[in-house]
Amino acid sequence: MSVPGNRVVTRFKRHWRLKLWIEVIMYALGLAIFTYFVFQIILFSIVVFVVAAGIIAFIIKPYALNLQKVSTYIDQHLHDAEYSTGLLLIPEENLSDIAKLQQHKITTELNARLKTLKPPGHSIRGVVVMGLFVVIGFVISQFDLMRPSQKIQQPNMVSEQIVFVPTDSTQIKTKPPKVESQHVTIQYPKYTNTPSFQTSEMNIKVLEGSELSWHIKFNSAIESVTMESMGNHYPMQPVDSAYVSTSKAKSTGFYNFKFINSDGASYVSQLYSIEVIKDQAPEIEIKEIKQFTSFSFKDSKNLAFNASITDDFGVASAYIIATVSKGSGESVKFREEKLNFDTGVVVGGKRQNLSKTINLDQMKMEPGDELYFYIEVFDQKRPKPNKSRSETFFAVVKDTVSDQFAVEGTMGVDLIPDYFRSQRQLIIDTEKLIKDKPKLLSQEFKFKSNELGFDQKMLRIKYAEFMGDESEFGPAQQESSEMHDEEEQHDDEDPLAEYTHKHDTENEHNLVAEEGEGEGGEKEDPLHEYLHNHDDPEESTLFTQSLKSKLRQALNQMWDSELYLRLYQPEKSLPYQYKALKLIQEIKNSARIYVHRIGFDPPPIKENKRLTGKIKKVKNFRKEEELAQPALYPFIRQATLRLEQLVANKQILSESDRNLFEQAGNELAIKAIEAPGKYLKTLQQLKQITEIKEIPSSTLIEVQKELFAVLPEGNPNPIKKEKVASEINELLLKELEIHD
Repeated sequence: MSVPGNRVVTRFKRHWRLKLWIEVIMYALGLAIFTYFVFQIILFSIVVFVVAAGIIAFIIKPYALNLQKVSTYIDQHLHDAEYSTGLLLIPEENLSDIAKLQQHKITTELNARLKTLKPPGHSIRGVVVMGLFVVIGFVISQFDLMRPSQKIQQPNMVSEQIVFVPTDSTQIKTKPPKVESQHVTIQYPKYTNTPSFQTSEMNIKVLEGSELSWHIKFNSAIESVTMESMGNHYPMQPVDSAYVSTSKAKSTGFYNFKFINSDGASYVSQLYSIEVIKDQAPEIEIKEIKQFTSFSFKDSKNLAFNASITDDFGVASAYIIATVSKGSGESVKFREEKLNFDTGVVVGGKRQNLSKTINLDQMKMEPGDELYFYIEVFDQKRPKPNKSRSETFFAVVKDTVSDQFAVEGTMGVDLIPDYFRSQRQLIIDTEKLIKDKPKLLSQEFKFKSNELGFDQKMLRIKYAEFMGDESEFGPAQQESSEMHDEEEQHDDEDPLAEYTHKHDTENEHNLVAEEGEGEGGEKEDPLHEYLHNHDDPEESTLFTQSLKSKLRQALNQMWDSELYLRLYQPEKSLPYQYKALKLIQEIKNSARIYVHRIGFDPPPIKENKRLTGKIKKVKNFRKEEELAQPALYPFIRQATLRLEQLVANKQILSESDRNLFEQAGNELAIKAIEAPGKYLKTLQQLKQITEIKEIPSSTLIEVQKELFAVLPEGNPNPIKKEKVASEINELLLKELEIHD
């Protein structure tokens, strides 16, 4: 059956338009994926997709396609159309007889031949372009090609020029030279694949192990230049009219420059800091797996997970350390294996998305066996790489035989019976009842809620029996006979008396002893504290005191849970059930004790000495030693005392004083590494004291004040003080004590 001609053209138009829209989406999707790889922001990628799709659609204009354009395209590319496709768009009543015949002929030809004509479009080109965007974005993301390193700074201009001051102003005879150019060349370690760069800033921040090279050029000739750092002196070598010094960044510290002019005058610069950054260890994030996984014997035992690994300068290797344990007790055996990821590790990649599927059957695991595994990652740091390991994950194949618990040499006793786990089933049943409430009749809903309350009561009674409580009507309390008599005298019974928790009539939450207790009562048994009294329900239990308190709290929560179930309010009962379950889990975990076996190999005993009873050479060993803690900052303490003398007596600094202040500066530099901005000025002033001969008293006082602030506060030393007291004062004090 032939399709009318106008429908054939319309169908071709829809096909053409769909092809154009696919091309638009391919271009926009490629740009969006590229943006996500570069910036890792999904919202920004969505915005790029919408904007790009709008711009490309405006350029390609698939919405502007009409039937007139389609008919023209068919006439130009299909010879059998005889340039008469336009007749198909005109109603038949508006055509002449000849035109109707031609319309019928073209309709027949298009039904037969139009399938061979493909609408124009570049959907394949769109797919190729999208693939290129995805590949380029993935490469950029993997190697961080477009992300500037946060540790590398390349200033373009000199922020502060080195300024030298004379150590002795009286020796200045000529105009001192000035720094013409200065820069530091920084070469990061080879494993970082970071090119070397220069900076004019003397306060530098570099990676540990980087090569540093200082270049200083003066506008006139000088005698020598020295770089001083933490008490050490390094002469700078003249190279091409400049002075060069090379060092390797190992630790954070401070340094300065000192040069001697041709006339013998010496000049010194201020202090500059070197902050050394440690190469960070890789970071590991494991996704799509639980901390503990269990499998039945008939299950498909596959552990599938993904690991996201990042490092600041690239990952060298990553693998999985898996340990399989077989058996139990002293017959347990361990087997350790090193597993590779299913997706290969890209050496040097800063971001790794790895996946792994562990088949427990291939690991030759049997029922009862356990698997422990973690991920270990090394970066490219040399000579010793940084190592990171993830948290440990567990998997177990459930044993078909029920576990039997016993006391072993290094294992604890599992005191929890199997029926203690049924609290979780109560929660599941309660949640199901709440979910099915709209579908149930009121009578049926109340019946099921009451049944759950009965189950909660039975579980509580079992717990109470384990606590030593033989009564099923409340917590293990020894109520007095007087309280029972008073309850029997009441005419009206409380219908909720059996299900409510009466804190007012019970003393389990009262920490204050009742009146008359301890006074006028029976004499306390001195051995009561050390005996295990089975008559007391609180004492006749397998649990320790800490577990008893938790179990008592669980019983209290079960009371409240049962109450609301009996009142047909399971929604209010759920929180108490969850609290009871949490307490039960804590009790279970407290009963599990795992201790590593630590063997002791005694020295061999001579056979002829055994069982002789001779202890002549057996002696006790006793050693007494007093460990004195060394005083902190001894040179800073001496420097503060010496500064006090210099300020008070206006003395001149000697060579021993300069050595003392230099040692104090080294001690302060160690503390200043933690907070360089706080002590940098004091360090510079100490450096001036050791180098410059004429120091004003105000500088000495300021330095002394800062050094005092550095010293830690001393421990109080109690001493006995003498006091003068008269006989009248002593009599007055005695009277006050008597009438107090």
